[in-house]
Amino acid sequence: MDTLFIVMPAYNEEMNIRAVVEQWYPVLSCASKESRLVIADEGSKDRTHAILEEMRAEGFLQLEILANENQYHGPKLIALYKYAIREGADFIFQTDSDGQTNPGEFRAFWEERENYDGIFGNRTRRGDGKGRAFIEKVVCLLLRSCFGVRIPDANAPFRLLRADVLEKYIDRMPGDYNLPNIMISTFFVYYKERTAFREISFKSRRAGVNSVNLPRIIRIGWGALGDFRKFKQQMKDDKDERAGR
Repeated sequence: MDTLFIVMPAYNEEMNIRAVVEQWYPVLSCASKESRLVIADEGSKDRTHAILEEMRAEGFLQLEILANENQYHGPKLIALYKYAIREGADFIFQTDSDGQTNPGEFRAFWEERENYDGIFGNRTRRGDGKGRAFIEKVVCLLLRSCFGVRIPDANAPFRLLRADVLEKYIDRMPGDYNLPNIMISTFFVYYKERTAFREISFKSRRAGVNSVNLPRIIRIGWGALGDFRKFKQQMKDDKDERAGR
């Protein structure tokens, strides 16, 4: 059977984390016994870590807690992806720990895993506000303009990736990069990996406060323009090298 690693970043999610783990943990039963639910929660100032440790002691033996000193979402994602690759995952599924995604929609992705290198969620309707939906549309327009890729939802935290394909791209981003999911989506489409975008639901946050607020999103987005130019040059150089120029 294939080995699946479900990976989640977490930060101050004491109000959500137990319910989220309880909802996602049964998904591991579709894969091998070596499969894991891995959560990076270092930096939390509440009881997130303590609750996860309690759940491990209660018998959630396929739950792993990844120590990562950076509290921010992007660096935690990179650390989680690298950990899953290093530990021998065949497939990596990424979602968030805030309860906004639906575990019941995972099965359809899993059943298509042999047909694609990456299956990405597409949040056609969002419960987290019009502001974030607008920002996502702007991001997708920027990606189309900068990289020539058409992506309906570049940053959805609901994605199933072949680990060996992700491994080709993960080291292109520095460990402290803030927007890894956006660039992973871009790499997969730009290099014509087998990709699909599937509609998913996306609920409003049940409790807690999102650590990535709109002002910080705007600051990250402004800085991303320079990053995109660097990635574009790297991708152009790569394309020229493959063409033997």
